[in-house]
Formats: sequence, C-alpha cells, structure tokens
Amino acid sequence: MQKIWWPLVTGKHPPCRIDHLTVTAASLEAGVAWVSAQLGVPLQPGGEHVLMGTHNRLLRLGPRCYLEVIAPAPHLAAPERPRWFALDDPAMATPALRAWVARSVEIEAAAARLQGEVGTVCAMSRGDLLWQISIPEDGRMPWGGVLPMLIEWPEGIHPAERLPDQGVRLLGLHWSHPQASAVQALLDTLPLQDACLQADTPEAMPRLRARVLTPAGERWL
Repeated sequence: MQKIWWPLVTGKHPPCRIDHLTVTAASLEAGVAWVSAQLGVPLQPGGEHVLMGTHNRLLRLGPRCYLEVIAPAPHLAAPERPRWFALDDPAMATPALRAWVARSVEIEAAAARLQGEVGTVCAMSRGDLLWQISIPEDGRMPWGGVLPMLIEWPEGIHPAERLPDQGVRLLGLHWSHPQASAVQALLDTLPLQDACLQADTPEAMPRLRARVLTPAGERWL
C-alpha cells in the first residue's frame, strides 16, 4: 500500500493527526442521546465490529475527523478477547468522552515508538471499510484514554468523507493527567501535530474534554 507522507523537515517521522473522538456507553441508544443533547445535532448510522462485539454511530467533525459513539452490540456474539475502549468495565456505562484515536501513515513504526503503551496493531473492518488499529490486549484505554490509540486507513479512504456535513467542527481536544509530563513525552515521540490538541492543568484523574462548534454555537463534551 502506497504511503502518504506529511511534509516535515528531513529526517523527522511523519506526524500523527487527530482522527476521531470516542464516546462510550452501556448502550448505543444512551450514548447517542447524550451526544445529541450536548451538541444539538443528530448522529449518522455507523456499523458493526464483529471481532469486538460492538457497534457505533458517527458524527462528522471536519474533512478527516469525526466522533463515534460506541457500545456493546447485544445482538453480536461476545468477543473472545476483552472489548476495546474498556467497554467490559461497568464504570464505562455512563456516556462520556473516554478516548481518542490518532491517524498515522506508519502505524507499526508509531506504535513501536510508544513501546507497547497502545497495544498491538490489528486489522479491523466495518462493512466495506478496512483499517489497522492499535488495541491493548486487556481492552484498556492507554493512560486512561489520554494517550491515543493509533489508526491507519488505506490511501484515499476515510469514513468522515462519507458523512453529511452538519456544520460541526472540532475546535479543541483538551486533556489532563496527573502524570502530564510523561504523557506529553509519549505524544512527542509520535510526533502529534494538531493545533486542536491542548494540555490542561494536571488533575487527579485522567480527563478528556472536546470543544465543538455547532450550528447553535460552541459546545463542550
């Protein structure tokens, strides 16, 4: 597969970018209702991840950026491994922004630079979409969701381009962690280049917040 290289200074790794944000919930209906109430816009149909026993709904946040609500799919068989995004954890039942995924054009190399923090790279599918994504073996979210999982799409393909543009844009993804310097050091190894990503003052627990522009004005998740 031909690679697309972002223009960088010679000798640097190609940067990663924010690909999508992930809201988890005990049920897809609960997660969709929460996001719709916060942002005032409907979500679009997604699909199923048979390998993980999950399904999702989507919302476009820009040309190559989107939000997904993901939850266990009761009609699918339980996976042989822990579900991703810690969806087997009862603490994840309440809808919330829990994680984010960074897009890479060299996912194996990027994952290696993180020294196992984001798990192993797996081939995944949803309908006719195919991609590679890093998934921790125990299903956890790296560093409480503050460190991204990694994804690589085939050249010329991105799910956001299939979604209707409802005038919603990601303005800022804010993160906080009690070990903020360690998280930042890991982000720097990717490297992560995205003006939307911002570090907040360290807090006692990992936290993600998204500032989103909607047709009705700015909103927070």
